[in-house]
Amino acid sequence: MATEQASERRAAHLRSITVTSLASLAGIAAGFVSAMMVGTTGEAATDQLGLAIMVGFVVVQLPLLRFVGYELDGIKDHLYVAFMTFSLWFITWGILLTNHVKV
Repeated sequence: MATEQASERRAAHLRSITVTSLASLAGIAAGFVSAMMVGTTGEAATDQLGLAIMVGFVVVQLPLLRFVGYELDGIKDHLYVAFMTFSLWFITWGILLTNHVKV
């Protein structure tokens, strides 16, 4: 009985690490793709294509998580994935925009 609970806790912990890692890496990748597609000039910060790229990365993650075997339980999980991806995209692209890095 104790080993079943430990196994369930370990599986839940592995699931949370996988979901968080995928969302974070997707956000960072979306930031770099936004910088490559839109650029890092002053006008690029107001271009809506960067936001569309980030939304695309969120949409691609949801079936990918199901394919890996992790079912998102409800709206809370979907919002978590979207928020983590948005946060890392915003930070990454913001740093690239601020430093005018050519990607």
